[in-house]
Amino acid sequence: MTEKTQQELVQIDYAPPARDWMDPRIDFVARRGSWSYPGAAKNLRYLGFPNPRDWSPEDADWKLPPNWQQIIHDGLAERLGKYRSLKVFLDTCVRCGACADKCHFFLGSGDPKNMPVLRAELLRSVYRKDFTTAGRILGSIAGARELTPEVLKEWFYYFFQCTECRRCSVFCPYGIDTAEITMIARELLNLVGLNINWVIEPVANCDRTGNHLGIQPHTFKDNVDFLVDELADVTGVRVEPSINRKGAELLFVVPSADYFADPGIYTFMGYLLLFHYLGLDYTLSAYASEGGNFGLFTSHDTIKRLNYKIYHEARRLKVKWLLGGECGHMWRVMHQYMDTMNGPADFLEAPVSPVTGTRFEHAASTKMVHICEFTADLIRNGKLKLDKTRNDHRRVTFHDSCNPARAMGILEEPRIVLNAACNHVFEMPENTIREQTFCCGGGAGLGNDENLEMRLRGGLPRANAVRWVHEKHGVNLMACICAIDRATLTALVEYWVPEVGISGVHELLGNALVMPGEKPRTTDLRGLPLAGMEGVADV
Repeated sequence: MTEKTQQELVQIDYAPPARDWMDPRIDFVARRGSWSYPGAAKNLRYLGFPNPRDWSPEDADWKLPPNWQQIIHDGLAERLGKYRSLKVFLDTCVRCGACADKCHFFLGSGDPKNMPVLRAELLRSVYRKDFTTAGRILGSIAGARELTPEVLKEWFYYFFQCTECRRCSVFCPYGIDTAEITMIARELLNLVGLNINWVIEPVANCDRTGNHLGIQPHTFKDNVDFLVDELADVTGVRVEPSINRKGAELLFVVPSADYFADPGIYTFMGYLLLFHYLGLDYTLSAYASEGGNFGLFTSHDTIKRLNYKIYHEARRLKVKWLLGGECGHMWRVMHQYMDTMNGPADFLEAPVSPVTGTRFEHAASTKMVHICEFTADLIRNGKLKLDKTRNDHRRVTFHDSCNPARAMGILEEPRIVLNAACNHVFEMPENTIREQTFCCGGGAGLGNDENLEMRLRGGLPRANAVRWVHEKHGVNLMACICAIDRATLTALVEYWVPEVGISGVHELLGNALVMPGEKPRTTDLRGLPLAGMEGVADV
């Protein structure tokens, strides 16, 4: 936890810095708590990534390759040729500032280089110098800069202070997607061995074992069995999930945090109850045991490399279609990249709900449906028996996770589920939700402890909205549909609004679901007594 108090952390100085923005110097020692540890050499080496070595941002010498400038130049040239959007984004920005106050990191830190327009300018200035006539002739007058070691270090600092949430893009009058600029900048940094370990280690683990945590297949099964036992204790119902079963109708893919860590495990328990209730013909895979894809924070090639395991397992297990759990960046990858990178999935069928008969036309190409879409369809068709009073000890608000909301437009479905499962649901201010939702401050690989101060600063805008709804409506729980959110928001609210907890949407559905053959429910899935049962359960 950061050593700064709340009062110290909110003293944000928005005064322009005394130095010109072109001055790239970063004092990493003075800024501890706002940058992440570099990728470990063993992980870079395993992945076959460039320049594996041990180093620290606090070192004067970052041990770059001798021709590192040429590597960056060639990498940028390649991407300008490959992605027309990149050149459009770099050429069309007029520095109007519409995005300036939309970034949670700028609002939380007051650092002008965290304004999306200026963060992108860090890359754009080098592009001008190397790839535009005006920049080559006029230099700094045209906003062009040489690519020096100090500039490269500045890139590392600021492009790993962007969570790629895309809130700034909502407000850009030219439609510039600054998150794509961040992704390209990170690809260029990766070409010379500059990445952070909170990204590289999950990538290496996922490549090796199929999930970010490096969990082996037998441990995956042990974790699932443990949660099955927990459900039996709470509900009296023993669910029977299958793993690696060939011929099931669908393959269910979840983020690894959902079967490993609090509070995600309760969301996973909600999934298991729902599927048992429906008699759904599904299987899990111990090899595609991760829906999340940290390739999104590394490179387009890595996205493709990690995502392939899901299609491979779907083919091996001979399922008909894919169902995905509550994960944020999994769904941005599925919605925006998977079909062209790993698809089309012509060996699968267009998803059709076996319960309602609904054909999910929007998933006809990727063959993958979000769990909230699936469950909302069940509720619309009256297929679930729910007791909303079982969540009366919760006063709930909903955090729109950036990638499902902005990238996929999954806005109404989780709200349909929440309102069917809970009596007390309250919205945060309208300019902080739906397409305009604020980020958790810890996405894109930034949710690590060494970066905690910046996470708490970046999460301040979201925390302000949570505090408002807590004070106005007595909200004590914030639900979301992203595993990273469930992990990072827990620390965020503990610091800024400790009266509020974090959960997944399907945890609350699992609380409310009236299971055939269940014993009288006196606690929720966490073992907390239900409203009116405070003296019944020993918690």
